[in-house]
Amino acid sequence: MAENDVLSQMLDAWRDDVESVPFPQFSELLIPRQQVRRRPERRCTARPSVARVTNATQGTDA
Repeated sequence: MAENDVLSQMLDAWRDDVESVPFPQFSELLIPRQQVRRRPERRCTARPSVARVTNATQGTDA
């Protein structure tokens, strides 16, 4: 029972400590502007990409 009293006293002291610090209040919320990234310059030519597919599974009869 005495342990509960000690815990209650500790909890009350903690609450008093937390409530003694004022919660910050903001009159105006300032959000910084986002930076805009530049598109990287393309250095390759604009021809379409062609995938070359080979059949490597064909075996040769020797």
